[in-house]
Amino acid sequence: MSEEIKIELKKPLEKMTAKELRQLVIEQIPQITGASGMTKEELLANIKEVLGITEEEGKSNAMYKSKIRELKQKIRELKAAKLEAKSNKEREIIRKKIHRLKRQTRRLASA
Repeated sequence: MSEEIKIELKKPLEKMTAKELRQLVIEQIPQITGASGMTKEELLANIKEVLGITEEEGKSNAMYKSKIRELKQKIRELKAAKLEAKSNKEREIIRKKIHRLKRQTRRLASA
């Protein structure tokens, strides 16, 4: 591990599929053995360990997961209420609330 490894990635490691990660390990990272039997999480952990990547980046999104879950639950409740709404005006108001909540979830997810 004293030699520096340089890898060309087309997309972030977390976005890659298990198949793509296995291919990456087999072709470019010979230090990791047994890649064909590993899960995606194991592959990610081993690749990050070999490349010296810390887990700091992934923790920032975890703070918002509970808030995102709450917002999505509220969206589901509003969708049910929209089906029961009697007038078009009520449905339009609920639709706008759902739209606003979806925007919030997307912003939190990208933060």
